[in-house]
Parts: sequence; C-alpha cells; structure tokens
Amino acid sequence: MKRILGSTLFSVVAAALGAQQPAAAPQTTPLNSVVAVVGDQPITYFELRDNVLSKIQRGMPAPTTAADSIALERETLDEMVEEELIVQKAKDLKVDVADADIAPQVDNQVKQIRANFPSEAEFRAALQKASLGTPEEYRKYLMDQYRRNALFEKTVAKLKQDGKITPVNVTDAEVQAEFERNKQYLGKKPPTVTFKQIVIAPQATEKAKDVARAKAESLYAEIEKGSDFERIAKRESMDLTTKETGGDLGWVRRGVYWPEMDRFLFGTMFQSGLQPGQVSPVFETPAGFTIVRVDRVQTGEVKAHLILIKPQIDSADIQRTHLLADSVAKLWRAGTPFDSLAKKYHDYAGKEETSILTPFYRDSLPMTYQRGFAGAKVGDIVDFQIAGPSDNPTVPKFVVAQLLTLDEGGDPTLADMKQIVRNELADRGGMRRYVDQLKKQTYVAILLDQNRVAQAKP
Repeated sequence: MKRILGSTLFSVVAAALGAQQPAAAPQTTPLNSVVAVVGDQPITYFELRDNVLSKIQRGMPAPTTAADSIALERETLDEMVEEELIVQKAKDLKVDVADADIAPQVDNQVKQIRANFPSEAEFRAALQKASLGTPEEYRKYLMDQYRRNALFEKTVAKLKQDGKITPVNVTDAEVQAEFERNKQYLGKKPPTVTFKQIVIAPQATEKAKDVARAKAESLYAEIEKGSDFERIAKRESMDLTTKETGGDLGWVRRGVYWPEMDRFLFGTMFQSGLQPGQVSPVFETPAGFTIVRVDRVQTGEVKAHLILIKPQIDSADIQRTHLLADSVAKLWRAGTPFDSLAKKYHDYAGKEETSILTPFYRDSLPMTYQRGFAGAKVGDIVDFQIAGPSDNPTVPKFVVAQLLTLDEGGDPTLADMKQIVRNELADRGGMRRYVDQLKKQTYVAILLDQNRVAQAKP
C-alpha cells in the first residue's frame, strides 16, 4: 500500500529521458474524474495515475497492452481504497503526524528533484506540466503525501500493537505460489561472504606508556592546583571526538566505555562512583591514560568530561604487529583453535567483531577486506592490514580471517526467500482481514469502470 512520493514529477523527468511509459487505456479518463469514494473522501484519476507511475518508477514492468494497463489501474485503485480506510481509522485512534516530523524529508525530496533540472525555469515548467503548480504548491502537495504515508504507517503500527491486525497462517503451497508469481521481479542476489576474524591492534612499548602516564599525571596536578578541566582538555586531550568540546562526554550509561572507566563513573559493589564535581586520578584504559570528571548524576547515567593521553605508537610497533599477525595466521593454519587465538590476540577493547556469520554483501565490505579476500576460497586463512579507528586513523590494525562461506549470488531461490515471503503473506493477510471488516462499516464506491463506460458512449 505504500508508494514513492512525488512520483508525478519524477515521471516527467523519466519521460524526458525516454523511460518506458504504460500503455494507455482504450478511453482517456479526465484527470479530475472521481474513480472511487471511501466514506466522504473521493479518489481522483489524477491520484490513481500518480500511484500507477509510482509503481513503474519502483521497477514494476510497464504494461504494454491496454488490457494490462486497465488491470494495473484496478489493482492500484483497490490498494488506494484500502489505504484510505486505514488513514480514516487514524482519527478514531487519535493518531496524528506533526509537520516537524515530516518537513526535513519533504525539503530533502524537493532538493533532490530540483537537482534534476539545469535551471529554476525548467523546474517550474516541469511542475506546471505535471499539474503541480508552483514550487510552494508542490511542497505543500508533498507535505500532504508524506503526512498521509506517515499517518498510514503509525496507524498500522497502533493497530498491530493493540492486536487488531494480526498475521494469518500461511501454507507452504501459498509461499511457493507467491514466490513463483514474483521471482521474475526479484533481481539477482549479490555475492555474499561469512567469515571469522582476529583483529590485532598495535600496542605501545612500556617506555611509551611511561611517557604518556607522566604526561597525564602532570595534567592531573594542574587540575588539582585549580586549572580549568575543559581548557586543559581542549589543549591536551587526544580523544578526537571530545577534544573540541573540552572533553564533554555528554550523558553516559554503564558499559559504553571500558570497565576501568565505569569503576569511576558508576562505582563497584564495594565502592561508590565519583560524585558531581569530583575528578578521578589518572588510570589506564585500552585507549591510554585517562582522567574523568563527573558533572551530574541521575538514575542509570552520569554526565562527565574526559582527558585522554595516548602512548605513542611508532612504525616499529606497527611492523611488530604485522609480524604478529603473520604468526597468528600460521598458528591458525597449523590447527591452533580459533577461540584460543582470539582470546589472546583479538582487539575486544576496540569492540571489534570476531564472527560475521550473517551473509554480508561482498561488494559492501570495506575495500581493505575486499582486497584481503580477493582470490580466497572457503576455508582459506588470510591476513591483511585495515585502516585504524576514526579516533586514531594513523594507526592501522591487522586482520587474520578465515572465509567460512562464499555465495556467488545469482537468481534467488525459494529457500533464500521462503521466510521473507511467508512473513509478507502473513502480514498482508492480516491487513486484508482487517480491511475487509472496515469495508463493512464504511461506504465504498468504485466508479472507475463506470467512468470508462461513460467515456466510451458517443
């Protein structure tokens, strides 16, 4: 029942570029003709054609015969009637959509469409050709359409939450029939992979750690003497995400950062956390040497500031980690269990994943992973370098990974789509059952065929 908004103007652009258009019905129906009435709400032929074009813009093949065009219009009109029944139900449920919730999407839509035209004059001409008026009138039109879509979605969600719309049971035969009916429109499956990995982060030497610790201690001494925490954070902190704001972490919950930091922010079973205004001593975390100040405390979270001093990691540390990754790969190939190696070497502190077991689109992998897996077969163990994290981009990490599965893609099978199709049919059946109840309670008149007959008479 959903549609792509603003499709009429998109269809003007598509027509200018030679996009395929649906075959015309035998008789031309005026755009302002009423083709259906739901309650007291008319649906015009203009709105119907807009929805038909919307389907084609989404990839549905355009009908090539007048009979196919009539069938598509009737199917689309039935969907619009069902949508209108749900939208009208929103009033009873006191569901509403504020302008502020949809305005950013509308403005972005207008911006994207405007970009299709070389000049403002051509944009305005296209609006006029599509019977959408001025840019201001077009924006209002889009606001109405986005509001309607949002209202529909919120109402359906409310009805499901209240148990008014529930999935129906679907048989395997129904799933297979639906798959066969639609498989030509599904497109190709992209290649996917799954893999296990050990991500190894370079570690600073003890000498570098001593230097960083001494620097952090000197900053702590400044704070103890009364220097401003935020000013020192802006000047010295090496946490790139908070440095410019004077170390402001905002509101933090337990588990977001490291256990060593949670001990000061939230306390332990035997010791309470810092109180508002208190500053921690220097303590070590996987990121470096840290000082935190608690500003405010409320149930389950604290507002805090941070200063971070990282030990220097140089080219020798990176080279040492590269050699370590090679060694880990050899141990893994020689039969050392993955779990043992991951426990000893994996960068858990950096929140790196160890197992990507849900098929991942190969083309969506970072380029470093795509190059690392290039030519690899299922079961192969490879090692390669990846970019460092956003807060420390100059220090790379090293990956040792085993390719678990490799699906080259192609036509989707019933096995690939079975659960998706089943869920879709179950939801659609639940919606159909509820809409049928609404039809018994609401005046609905379909006038499309009557209009065609009237147009055909001399």
